[in-house]
Amino acid sequence: MPANTNPDTDTELGIRDLRNQLSDRLMDVAVEGEVIYVTNRGKRVAALAPIAVVRAGLEALRPGGDPSA
Repeated sequence: MPANTNPDTDTELGIRDLRNQLSDRLMDVAVEGEVIYVTNRGKRVAALAPIAVVRAGLEALRPGGDPSA
């Protein structure tokens, strides 16, 4: 399932809120393909993303990797 990569609909969630909603948010990522940016004091510090998106990104970074992946 493709990830939500539209910057106009990015989901941001503070660390405290994430702690309280972690189970539900992990399901959003796994099932819906949503990317969730974790914030600390309004600054993005991490992201939750579907494993396929992470693997594709890592592959693109490898020498000889496919940058379009």
